[in-house]
Amino acid sequence: MNNYRLQDCESLIERYVNDLGGDILTIEEGCLGLGTILLYGAPGKKTILIHEYFINAWSSGHNIKMFNKLPKKYQTLIDNN
Repeated sequence: MNNYRLQDCESLIERYVNDLGGDILTIEEGCLGLGTILLYGAPGKKTILIHEYFINAWSSGHNIKMFNKLPKKYQTLIDNN
């Protein structure tokens, strides 16, 4: 997995939601970064999971996973919101 900066993740969210018409779901709040965020629902695009991870007390990083098909556990979270 790659490490992404906060600014890179924020620009990805901006493009996914505003330009592609997708939706955003915050699964878990972060303390230094974004926490865990699911981007879904953009027509013809993959579902994206952004997850914050601990580096040290003053910094954190972000992993990005992309799914062709939305896993059931995330679909359940979307349906419950």
